[in-house]
Amino acid sequence: MSLKLQLKAGQKIIINGAVIENGSAKAVTLFLRNRASILRDTEIVTEEEAVTPASRIYYIVQCIYLFPDKSRKNLPILNGLVQDYLVAAPSSHSILNGLIEWLEKGDPYQALRAARDLIQHEGVILHHGQQSADELSEPSSAGGELP
Repeated sequence: MSLKLQLKAGQKIIINGAVIENGSAKAVTLFLRNRASILRDTEIVTEEEAVTPASRIYYIVQCIYLFPDKSRKNLPILNGLVQDYLVAAPSSHSILNGLIEWLEKGDPYQALRAARDLIQHEGVILHHGQQSADELSEPSSAGGELP
């Protein structure tokens, strides 16, 4: 069974660690005839883009998925990031637990999907934290201004 991929003009994809870009003005179709690690450009996070704790976890899982030969180096980094994240956001336990389970089962692509869920969860936490900070900075209607 093969996988059919359509690449729009200028679209990039990573296949087994190689970045492939459609340099033509037209869409192209690729057929992959064997198993490969694939990420579309919308799924790729660069090291420079990994600026939040969840995106750093995503980036390391992405590296494990694309470069399994470097897992020995990346797994300890991931474990440290996961432990730090759990301390900061205990509500992420089930997502991170699932991510680790997928890696232990040998399915880093599913772990990557869990890491995307973690990024969404982080967004909710940050949004909630910003709302709370905004509420704290508003003057109280009952007490007027602070002395």
